[in-house]
Amino acid sequence: MTKDLLLEIGTEEIPAKFMPGALAQLENMAKAKLSELRITHGEVRAVGTPRRMAVIVKAVAASQADKNSENKGPAVKIAFDQDGAPTKAALGFARGQGVDPSALVVKDGYIYAIVQEIGRSVTELLPGLLTDIVTSLSFPKNMRWGDLEMRFVRPIRWVVALFGNEVVPFALPGVTSGKITRGHRFLGKAEVEVNSVEDYFARLSENFVMVDQDERRRIIKEQIETLAVSRGGTATIDEELLEEVVYLVEYPTALCGNFEDKYLSLPPEAIITPMREHQRYFPVTGKDGKLLPMFITVRNGGSDHIDIVRHGNERVLKARLADARFFFEEDQKVPLADRVEKLKTIVFQEGLGTLYDKVLRLERLAAGIGQMLAISQGELTVVNRGAYLAKADLVTGMVNEFTELQGIMGREYALLSGEPQEVAEAVFEHYLPRFAGDQLPQATAGRLISIADKVDNIVATFSRGLIPTGSQDPYALRRQALGVVNIFIDAKYHVSLAAVTEQAMDLLGITDNERRTKLLTDIQEFFRLRIKNILSDEKLRYDMIDAVLATGVDDIYDTWLRAKAMAVAGGSIAMQKAVQALVRVGNLAKNAGSQTVDPSLFAAPAEHDLFKAYLEAHNAIEKYETEKNYQGVLNVLSGMAAPIDGFFGAVMVMVEDEAVKNNRLALLKAISGLSAHTADITKIVVI
Repeated sequence: MTKDLLLEIGTEEIPAKFMPGALAQLENMAKAKLSELRITHGEVRAVGTPRRMAVIVKAVAASQADKNSENKGPAVKIAFDQDGAPTKAALGFARGQGVDPSALVVKDGYIYAIVQEIGRSVTELLPGLLTDIVTSLSFPKNMRWGDLEMRFVRPIRWVVALFGNEVVPFALPGVTSGKITRGHRFLGKAEVEVNSVEDYFARLSENFVMVDQDERRRIIKEQIETLAVSRGGTATIDEELLEEVVYLVEYPTALCGNFEDKYLSLPPEAIITPMREHQRYFPVTGKDGKLLPMFITVRNGGSDHIDIVRHGNERVLKARLADARFFFEEDQKVPLADRVEKLKTIVFQEGLGTLYDKVLRLERLAAGIGQMLAISQGELTVVNRGAYLAKADLVTGMVNEFTELQGIMGREYALLSGEPQEVAEAVFEHYLPRFAGDQLPQATAGRLISIADKVDNIVATFSRGLIPTGSQDPYALRRQALGVVNIFIDAKYHVSLAAVTEQAMDLLGITDNERRTKLLTDIQEFFRLRIKNILSDEKLRYDMIDAVLATGVDDIYDTWLRAKAMAVAGGSIAMQKAVQALVRVGNLAKNAGSQTVDPSLFAAPAEHDLFKAYLEAHNAIEKYETEKNYQGVLNVLSGMAAPIDGFFGAVMVMVEDEAVKNNRLALLKAISGLSAHTADITKIVVI
C-alpha cells in the first residue's frame, strides 16, 4: 500500500532570489535520495513561500524494492584446493557475503555470491532519508544561529514530516519533526496541525498561506492586470520582478498607488528604476505607451487597512522621485562634456590609471576598430565624440544615486547638452548588452565603443593577473566577452580579435613581448571558450564545434559562419563519406615532406582523376572562401569522397619507388589542406 510523503522546512524569511533554485534543488534531491534507497514513488513536487520549503512525494511504496546482486570473489584456483574443497579464501568470501559456501557460483574463472537483499520498511528508512535531504541542501549563502553548529540559508524554526498521517520522527539541531506548521506571520495561527498532504494545503489556505508558488504567481499577475485595467492603463510586468514578488509574499493582495504628475517630466527610466529596483513596484502605462502617475505593488496580506498601506507606499515613492527630480535638475546645470575632466578623480583599476585615462583609450581603440572596418569619416566623428562622453554620466548625481541608470542618463544628458542624437545613442548603447538576453547595440558608433570598452576591460584585468577561474568572475569578464562575440556576430563584422587585443595592449602601455604573447594567448583562449558556449547553445554537435574552432577564432563572425555551414552540411551522408575519406588522406599525409605535385610521375589513371578533382576543388574553395560561402566549401569537400575512394582502390601509396611514393603523399597532403581555413574535418565523428 502506498502513502504520500510530506516534508516541510519552516524558516525565517528566505531571500526571494534564492527560492527558485532552492525548490528545484529540494525536488531533485528528494528524487535522487529515494532512488538511491530503491523506494518507488509517484509525482514529486516542491512548493514554497518566504518562510517555508516543502516537498510532496505521491504514492510512496511501503518498502524498498528487493535487490539481487552478483558479487565477484577470488579466482577459482585460489578459492578451491586440489580436492575441490573451498579454501579459507572462499570461506571468508562466503562469510562476508552472508551466504553458505555451497551456494557459491563459478563463472569465468572466478567465484560469485548471489546475494538477495530483502527491501526494508520505508518507515525505518525515512528518518535518515529526510535528515539527509535537509542537510544536503546548499545555498549561495548560509548562516548559523544561536550556539548551534548547523548551517542553513536561514534559521530553521519548525519541521513537518508526514508519511500518510504518521509523523516521521527525526531531529535537527534545535528542532524536532512533527505535524505542526505555522500560518501567515500576522494573519494566521502560530500553530497549525496538519494530518495529511491534502490537509496541509487546506489548513495553510485557511491560515492565509498560498504555499503553491505557481498559484501565487497566477493570482498576482491576474490582480495586477485587473487593477491596471480598472484604472485605464496597462501594467508593465517584468518577469524577473514578478518572480521576486512571488517569493516575497505568502498571501498576495495587489494595490494601486499614485504619485504627482510633476514627476512625469523625469525621463521614464528615472521613474521606473526607483519603482522596480528599489520598491518592487510595477509601472502602469496608458494607451499611448506613456507612463501614468500610478504604480501597482503587492502586499503580503489581505485587503484590511489597504488605504494605510497604499499611503505608506506612496510616501516612500514620493521621497525617491523627489530625490530623482532634484538630481536631474542639478545635473543639467553642467553640460555633459564638462564633466569628463572630473573622471580624473575616479580610479579605474589599481595600477591602470583613472576613468579619464580609460576614456582616452576608449577613443583611440574604438576609432582603431572603425579603421579596420573602413567606416566613413562621419561615422568616425560620432565614434570619437561618443567615446569621449561615454563615462561622463558616472559623475552625475542621478547615476551616483541610481547606478542602474548609467548610460541611460548619459544619453538623456547628452541630448539636453545639445549633442547629436547619434552621439547620445552611442553613449547609451556602449553599455549593451548589460545582461544575458539584453538588447545589442545597433548603431555603428554604439557597437564600436561597446567592443572597445569591453576589450579594454578584459585586457586590463588580464594584465593584472585577474583571470576568471571556476565560478569566480568579480569583474563580469565572461559576460563582457560574450557581449563582444554577440556584437561581432550581430553586426557581421570581420575584424581580427588579435589585432584589437594588440591595440588594447599598446594603449595600456604593455610593451614586454613575452608578457604580450602570453596575454594574447590567454585572451584568445578566453574568447574561444565563449564562442564554444554560444555554439553549444545553438545545439551544434560537439565534434562539429571542435572541428570549426580548430581552424581558429580570430575572426569571430567568420567562425560563426563556418559553424552555421557545418550545422547544415556536417551531418549529411555525403559529408560523412567525405569525412571517412579525408581522415584516411590526413593520416597518410602526415608522412609527406612536400606539397608539390608532379603530374609526370603519375602511373595510374586514378592519380590523374584525383589530381584533376583536387585542382577543381581548390579553385572552387578559393572562390567560396573569398565570398565567405562556407556551405559551398563543404559541398565541394563532400564531392571529394568518390575520387579519393577511387584512388585508394586503384593505387598503393607506400610503394618502393621513392619519387612515386613522395609524389602521391604530396597529392594527399594538398588534398588534406583543402579544408584548412574552414574546419578540421578529421575531428568530425562519423555516425
